[in-house]
Amino acid sequence: MDRVIYTSMTGAKHLMYRQETLAQNLANANTTGYRADVAALRAVPARGQEAGTRVFTVETTIGSDFSTGPMTATGRNLDIAIQGPGWLAVLAPDGNEAYTRAGSLQIGADGTLQLPNGLAVQGDGGPIAIPADAHVQIAPDGTVSVKTAGQVAVTTVGRLKLVNPPHEELTKGADGLFRLKSGDPAEPDPNVRVAEGTLEGSNVNVVESMIGMIAAARQFELQMKLLSSAEQNEQKANTVLSAT
Repeated sequence: MDRVIYTSMTGAKHLMYRQETLAQNLANANTTGYRADVAALRAVPARGQEAGTRVFTVETTIGSDFSTGPMTATGRNLDIAIQGPGWLAVLAPDGNEAYTRAGSLQIGADGTLQLPNGLAVQGDGGPIAIPADAHVQIAPDGTVSVKTAGQVAVTTVGRLKLVNPPHEELTKGADGLFRLKSGDPAEPDPNVRVAEGTLEGSNVNVVESMIGMIAAARQFELQMKLLSSAEQNEQKANTVLSAT
């Protein structure tokens, strides 16, 4: 009975967390380059002299789904999508390097290449400055070239910093950006390629997320019923013990 109470209580608690994760994924189903959050649960025996029969439910694997999202051709020269594995390096608000697959780029008021939220895109030598009224071209290897009005030759102004660290070394922050767990910047990977005029959509599977929310809700109800049954059994046991 003791085991049922603790397992059901902690199971219900973490099922609420799972609902939050699924709701977060659904809210970002249309976010460019978004990577879905994933969570798993497992039972763990409690430790302690008086806790030999107690079992807790805990989250065992918290991470992200790194599968590729759908590609959409936009024809916009500042839209890019990472082809296959890889990440685009940006400068996070805390001043550290972070990584994303959201490739809807724009030119900021200061003339640097940025994301729509204002984060500066990192080049191999730092932020990439774009001359005023210049037409931008981004090559598959991330080389950024510009051509201004009246100019015949194309000028290279930088190269996007494209990285591809192992997934197990990445952690996702509350801002949706990925960082290395060590806190160090990742090394550029010359094998990462981008496609100009294309955006990668979110890899959230809306149908699976909706089914997951329904399943989690039903599992939560089951945990509540188990708690209620345990309470009723305890009351009956107390009645029997009192009668004796």
